[in-house]
Amino acid sequence: MEGRKLLDELKRTVDALQIFSEIGKTLTSTLDITEVLRIVLQRVSELLYPTSWSLLFLDQNTQVLHYEILINEPSVDRSQPIRLGQGIAGWVAQTGKPMIWPDPTPKQKYSLPKDLAPPEGTKSILSVPLRSKGNVLGVIDIRRKGDEVAQFSEEDLATLSAISDYAAIAIENARNFQRVEELTITDDLTTLYNVRYMHSLLDTEIRRASRYKKEFSMIFFDLDHFKQVNDTYGHIHGSQLLRETAEVLQEQIRKVDFAARYGGDEFVVLLPETSKKEATAIAKRIRAAIEDNIFLQDKGMKVQFTASFGVATFPEDAKTKDDLIRMSDERMYKVKNSTRNSVISD
Repeated sequence: MEGRKLLDELKRTVDALQIFSEIGKTLTSTLDITEVLRIVLQRVSELLYPTSWSLLFLDQNTQVLHYEILINEPSVDRSQPIRLGQGIAGWVAQTGKPMIWPDPTPKQKYSLPKDLAPPEGTKSILSVPLRSKGNVLGVIDIRRKGDEVAQFSEEDLATLSAISDYAAIAIENARNFQRVEELTITDDLTTLYNVRYMHSLLDTEIRRASRYKKEFSMIFFDLDHFKQVNDTYGHIHGSQLLRETAEVLQEQIRKVDFAARYGGDEFVVLLPETSKKEATAIAKRIRAAIEDNIFLQDKGMKVQFTASFGVATFPEDAKTKDDLIRMSDERMYKVKNSTRNSVISD
């Protein structure tokens, strides 16, 4: 009997080591966060057989946890953030300590605080922090429910903690790579896309629209009398005004649209599968939002200004990228040289 138990434990150790080796190789070979999380999910399931589990990320700015993955927990509201110290995951994130419940150790070194209680029907819980370089990135929380399942053991906790260490390093690497990527395609000042990346997006959209016989539109706009803002309030406040303009713009466009700072106080919006009529309506909405917005309020100022807009549609107005940019730009200048604060689309 003892020999059989020893063989089972040895087999488990070998299986765990093999999976750790696979995890290490795979996680260090990808910089895609989605792929990292998929691998973590698969390996945790293979080793520990949870009936439900979740992975939460800690927002470093707001210091609350958000569900990135939630599996087989229908009673949990995935959209609801968790504060540090709130519930089991919040306690683990706040303390940076792993937790096992019920605790099989006499010292109760991982015991749940007395004021926290696991959900009804839960038989066993493991919850461990995702830590990288001393910082908590999030929490992996796995559970077993039902009368037939076994409770998690100290060995299970050690296994999950080891996986979380691998995962945290991979997630941090993926995030760093993502930040570097973003720096190459975004404008430093406004965090919108930069003009180089917008040209790449335009090339892609023209190929796609041509292949599938689709249309798309472009909005080109320029701030009216922006030089006066710089002359009156200074370039630092002028830069903040551009950032605030980008925020207003992002609020008015759809998730499928792409916004870029073209240069200076010029902005471009690429609208996939959008007719001229629809694009004109969006341009008018952006125009009204800019006109109604009060800028630089946190600096004790109340600045208002307007913008001039040109709209062009592929392939109706232009058959090439350069012609589409030129057409929307020319229409914008028609507004700028006449009434300003308006939209021209033909």
